[in-house]
Amino acid sequence: MSSELLVDVGEDPATDQLGQLKLAPMEDPQWPPDELTLSKSDTDVSQGFDANSPHVPWDHPFYDIARHHIIEVAGDDNFGRKVIVFSACRMPPQHQLDHHKLLMYLKATLDQYVESDYTLIYFHHGLTSLNKPSLGWLRDAYKEFDRKYKKNIKALYIVHPTLFIKTLLVLFKPIISLKFGRKLNYVSYLSELEDVVKCEQLLIPQRVREYDEKLRASAKPSSPPPMSPPRSPPLPNQVFGVPLSQLRQRDPDGDPVPTVMKDTIGFLSDQGLEIEGIFRRSANVTLVKEVQSKYNSGEVVNFRDMEDVHLAAVILKTFLRELPEPLLTFQLYNDIVNFTSVSTDCQLEVIKTMLESLPEENYASLRYLITFLAQVSNNSEVNKMTDSNLAVVFGPNLLWGRDNAMTLSAIGPINNFTRVLLEQQHLIFQ
Repeated sequence: MSSELLVDVGEDPATDQLGQLKLAPMEDPQWPPDELTLSKSDTDVSQGFDANSPHVPWDHPFYDIARHHIIEVAGDDNFGRKVIVFSACRMPPQHQLDHHKLLMYLKATLDQYVESDYTLIYFHHGLTSLNKPSLGWLRDAYKEFDRKYKKNIKALYIVHPTLFIKTLLVLFKPIISLKFGRKLNYVSYLSELEDVVKCEQLLIPQRVREYDEKLRASAKPSSPPPMSPPRSPPLPNQVFGVPLSQLRQRDPDGDPVPTVMKDTIGFLSDQGLEIEGIFRRSANVTLVKEVQSKYNSGEVVNFRDMEDVHLAAVILKTFLRELPEPLLTFQLYNDIVNFTSVSTDCQLEVIKTMLESLPEENYASLRYLITFLAQVSNNSEVNKMTDSNLAVVFGPNLLWGRDNAMTLSAIGPINNFTRVLLEQQHLIFQ
């Protein structure tokens, strides 16, 4: 993985120089050719699309964009930052895609998370002369993304960069700030992403995986590409990635609430309620891995010895996200995604009915978590974490689809359900 420094030529050059950028038409031979072209069948993203899927209702304002699954949210990375994925290969030909609407859809997705640290992963493979946007669109896109979007993006990973994308970055070099340039990283092979995020949680397009395999096969024997580390078998005391029912069986007292949740929430209740932006900041990945290793080895973890509120917050989110099945279970996924259709008067009873179907350990853990988050929200004047803000952070960690990734049209209803859960928790869990 490499990061290239893009040099700034002034204090704020974007406004002054973007308008002066001369744009080449798409047919202009100055565009560098792609390293691999796709057949028509490869670029036909309509195949296999289920129009009846609850992910993208036909009357959603971004239906014609979201149905292609170009932009998705894939949980948190190894630092506790939300991951947004953009797959170029899923972009249909130019005449079939409203690029302005695509930009608005990307902004609408990012708007959910720009107040928190986040990571953007761009799968470049599959961008061809048929579906690549114009330079004018790229110029307008850069102007659209103001400081609000750039401040908390901690890294932009460009996977499988080609001559085209490298040339494009050189072209835009005068208008990209030095600070933002430091956040750009080239990723040659998918295995390199493992340092940042677990690839299994990313819904990586099959054609991107196949392309990665071709790159590996063509690599020189003297410098073989790095391989993803083999998945180690679970340890006897494994905690992360283990079903709640199994953790309960191991507990000497049969406590349905896992130790990780009790440790982190206990510490955060004492030390984190008045920390501004709690749950919005990332943590040192080395410390996160050390704490996970201690839990998985059966060691006792005392967060008071570490005195790091954000570390405990990231561990809590990571534990929830790494559960084999989300806390709210796959069974409730469709009901929760469609919860927006439930009238306000009926919402409380509908939620109670939903939660009654949860396994006992899921219900107890959810109640323990939501009760704590209500305490966080009660201190929102200080910590700035309202019910809505907490719902944005925890919604994707409480529920996700079986494919792990979610589009904006699914995230909105999930976050809305989480917000109602927080607002009505005193009635739901009485």
